[in-house]
Amino acid sequence: MKTVYDFTVKDRLGNDVSLYEYKGKVLLIVNTATGCGFTPHYEPLEKMYKELKESGFEILDFPCNQFANQAPGSDEEIHNFCTLKFGAEFPQFSKIDVNGETADPLFAYLASEKPFAGFGKGLKNVALKKFSDANNKKYGEKAYIKWNFTKFLVNREGKVIARFEPTTDMKDVRAAVIKNLEE
Repeated sequence: MKTVYDFTVKDRLGNDVSLYEYKGKVLLIVNTATGCGFTPHYEPLEKMYKELKESGFEILDFPCNQFANQAPGSDEEIHNFCTLKFGAEFPQFSKIDVNGETADPLFAYLASEKPFAGFGKGLKNVALKKFSDANNKKYGEKAYIKWNFTKFLVNREGKVIARFEPTTDMKDVRAAVIKNLEE
């Protein structure tokens, strides 16, 4: 059975990194952007990382520019922004595509394990769905990720156990991470 440990990705310097290096840890894998309305998610993500990393928790950050060009910088510019503005210390990888023919295989896998189930209810969610649908029309069936800051929770065995859309309250994400760390 395939797990996230079967994938190799590029770090922000272009080096290959086997996700097997994270075996036995609880992972939160996130596609991010520096100019998005959800960019402030970096703050609770970093807080959670600092508080829980000693318990075997890692956040893997993958910048993506496929959503309204909200991550236009180089890997180094994005890294500098995240560390200076939010103090981000969790691993940041090279900018990738998460949708279409050029989608990173890791994100195609994550989305196949936990497909999109909607943004939820409320005006903000309806508005995001409208933007998402327009943006992702060009990717058709390969529109795996609907917007920036989609988060996938992976257990210590490398199995994808939850997907959180950017509209999910970060308190709920944190609660799921803690629950998984305690199992």
